[in-house]
Amino acid sequence: MEYLNTFWNWWVIAITVVSILGCWWLLHWTKGVGSEDEGEAGEGSGHVWDDDIRELTTPLPRWWLHLFNITIVFALIYLAFYPGLGNFAGKLGWTQEGQYEAEMAAADEAQAVIFARFREMSPDELVADAEAREIGGRLFGNNCAMCHGSDGGGAKGFPALNDDDWQWGGSFDDVMTTLEKGRNGLMTPFGAVLGETGVLEAVAYVQQLSGQKADPEMAAAGQKHFQTICMACHGMDGKGNQALGAPNLTDDIWLYGSDPADIAYGIVNGRNGMMPAFDYLSEDKRRLLSAYVLGLSSE
Repeated sequence: MEYLNTFWNWWVIAITVVSILGCWWLLHWTKGVGSEDEGEAGEGSGHVWDDDIRELTTPLPRWWLHLFNITIVFALIYLAFYPGLGNFAGKLGWTQEGQYEAEMAAADEAQAVIFARFREMSPDELVADAEAREIGGRLFGNNCAMCHGSDGGGAKGFPALNDDDWQWGGSFDDVMTTLEKGRNGLMTPFGAVLGETGVLEAVAYVQQLSGQKADPEMAAAGQKHFQTICMACHGMDGKGNQALGAPNLTDDIWLYGSDPADIAYGIVNGRNGMMPAFDYLSEDKRRLLSAYVLGLSSE
């Protein structure tokens, strides 16, 4: 694969070669400074500072020169076998991607023995199996805890996984799909459509749906907005739609907060929640991780 166009390819090659040759030339030029042709070692060069600080022509130590020569030879051999000269891949054809894929394949092969006994287990059996949950817990700590918390309790903008409220569905297959493909939950902003008063009315109705105290008149007006705009995703009863990732608005579980200001912000500006795909995990690992997540909600 060529990462550079023709100009930059030759530019990198030229800079690299000129730098190596420049080091070689500088090395051998300085080797002559202080030689017998230019004066004995330790003889002054004529440069004097502060009356008594003199620059001498003492030559560089031979061992230092030889060591520098070795680094130049090493650089040339390295560039012949490994990438470094523009798009030239090197005689060995080594790439970072290739090494990573080989190491991952070796790791998967070694782990296949461990995962073999879990492949025939049903989701319920995986959830109940202590070893499966232990491995799933480690996978969760390495891949999920930074957003969802070490206990799966979530945070503002990151859903809790230790309850029974699922935005995209809570079956084993739903969780597997989430891990494999990721999710992108988008709520359209409606501030410009509703206006300031309309937003406050919609907030009051959403509060009423979830059992919070709200002004009855404001909530009644907000219900009309809800039935016109919001029900398309959240449903007529406000219980949400897992196929769209639209959350249930009738419970006491809030992804972005239950304060009127938090609700109003979501209505005015919209929300855009994204979970990346974890397709780099093997299917065996995703199964154990899914079982662990389902186990969190049943504890």
